[in-house]
This record gives sequence, structure tokens and C-alpha cells, in this order.
Amino acid sequence: MLKLCKQNKSKILVLIISFLLVTCLSLTFGQVDIPLTGTAAVLAYQLYIPGVSAADFTFEQQALLWYIRMPRTLVGLLVGAALAVAGAVLQGVFSNPLADPGLLGVASGAATGAVIAIAAGIGFWQLFALPVSAFAGATAAVSLTVLLSVRPGKIPVMPLLLAGMAVSILAGALTAGILTYINEQKLQQYLFWLVGSLDFRRWEHVFIAFWPIGAGITVLFFLARQLNVLALGETEARAVGMAVVPFRLLILLIASLITAAAVCVSGNIGFVGLIIPHIARLLVGPDHRLLLPVSALAGATFLVLCDTLGRVLIGPSEIRAGIMTALVGVPYFLYLLRTIPRQ
Repeated sequence: MLKLCKQNKSKILVLIISFLLVTCLSLTFGQVDIPLTGTAAVLAYQLYIPGVSAADFTFEQQALLWYIRMPRTLVGLLVGAALAVAGAVLQGVFSNPLADPGLLGVASGAATGAVIAIAAGIGFWQLFALPVSAFAGATAAVSLTVLLSVRPGKIPVMPLLLAGMAVSILAGALTAGILTYINEQKLQQYLFWLVGSLDFRRWEHVFIAFWPIGAGITVLFFLARQLNVLALGETEARAVGMAVVPFRLLILLIASLITAAAVCVSGNIGFVGLIIPHIARLLVGPDHRLLLPVSALAGATFLVLCDTLGRVLIGPSEIRAGIMTALVGVPYFLYLLRTIPRQ
């Protein structure tokens, strides 16, 4: 059983408090602020906690909190956790701190699937059409990447990365080709999706994302010990009897699954899967048994914080979550690039 040192316990406690605080801020603040007492009363009432009645809050507060902000916040928590865990897994598998969930063509494939749905006109009329199409595109891209990179008895890292790059370029070309033939209204809808955002999320989006992300992250948590062995290198993993190729393929598919589920409900939000696992590794070390839960918690907190700041910084307008994460992620990415040659 994993033993936590006193220092790690204090860091995790601070992270949990930050998670709860950011979640509360996301539910409370926005273009229309809700008092903390009103937020607590609505949540207690909706969760059937005794002692709270409908007289303790207004109908507007209930509608705003439960049907607009709560789904938006939950989607942000799920997407942030999924991208961060996928990034931590891929960085461990590739032994590269610059690896992120976009390496395997997931984001590009999802974009192609989304633009196909928009071009066909189904994205406007059916709630599930756009995320389902994006998920199908992401799954197809990952499958093609793995198919192109598999060699007899092994999945070499470099061909996998090159195949992912090639598939991303191909998906980007298909997307650009489709965009040249759609009208301005559909183009605007695609651009809003491409930037990455959590606005206009509903409870249906929460349910779409919850099951694949929840199941995928849970499986990865149980495989953390094996991930530690694989991160030591392929030779060491084979020496202890691990079936490296099937296990690596399983890990890549699960990471791609949770990434695809995240992208299909939020659009293309970058840098969460790059910077959060790196920060989590600096905080608690490389042990995946601790790294993955911390990455999930930190990723969820980071994305919801970025979304909340985007809502309040220049109100009544909003800065989309994908833009906010990029504003934070690009400087940190440049910092990583400068530190790598010194290692």
C-alpha cells in the first residue's frame, strides 16, 4: 500500500482545498453573482438534504446554478481530469515531459468528426450529434495511428509519434477542405468549437463525458503499478515478465478514449495535458500511484479556474477556456523547452 510522507500529505490537502474552493467560485461567480448562502441552499435543496426549502433561494438562482453553472462546472472538472491523467500516462509511456494527449491525433480527428457533423447540418438540430461525431473522428484517428505504427511484436515510440503527426496532418487537411465548402454560419459554429469552451454545457454533456472518462481513469488508477514498471524502460519491463506490447497498446487506447471523450464535449482545449502532469510530478514525484490522482485533481482545478477567470475578467464578455489555458500554458511550455537541454 502506498505510504505518503508528511510533505506529500500537506500538498495533497492544499490541492483538495483548492479544488473545493475553485469549484465553489465557479458556481458562485459569473455575469450574475449568486450569494454563497444561495449557492449552498440550492445545492442542498437539489440533493434532498433536510432542512432546506424553496423559500431559501429564488427561482432565478436555482435555474442559473443548477441548469447552467453546475453542468458547466462538472464538464470542466471531468475534462480537466481526463486531459491531465492522459498527459501523465503518455509522458510516462514515452519518457518525455513534452508528451501530451494530442500526440496520437485525437484532437485533429475529433475536429474532423465535428466539422463533418456541422457541414451535414446535424450539429444544429441534435444535441448528441456533434460530440458523438467528434468522438467517432477521434477514435478513427487513434486507430489509424496505432495501425500505422505497430510492428511485429512491438510498438516503437518513434514510429508511433510520426504516425500520430501524419494522421494529425491528414485530419487537418480534411478539415480545411470541408471548411472551404460550408457557409459562414456553420463556419462560425466550428470555430467556436475549435477554440475550446465550457459554455452552453448541459446535463446531457455531463452524462456523455462521465462514463468513458470515469471508467478510463479508474482503470488507469488500477494499472498505476504496471505503469511504473513500463516507465523504467521496455527492457526492464520485459525482464519482470510484463507483456509490453499488449499493455502499452491498452494504455494508449485508454488514454485516447478519455481524451476523445473530453474533446467531444469541450472542443479542443490545449496545454492541460502538458503542463499539469509536469507540475504534479514536481510536487509528488514520478510514482503513478500518486501521480495520476494528483494530476486528475490538479487538472480539474486548473481548467475550472481558467473557465471561471474567463467569465469574470472582462464581463459581460467571456474569454473561452481554451484561450485561458493557452495564455497560461504557452509560457510554461517555453520554460520547459529551455530547461530540457540542461537535464
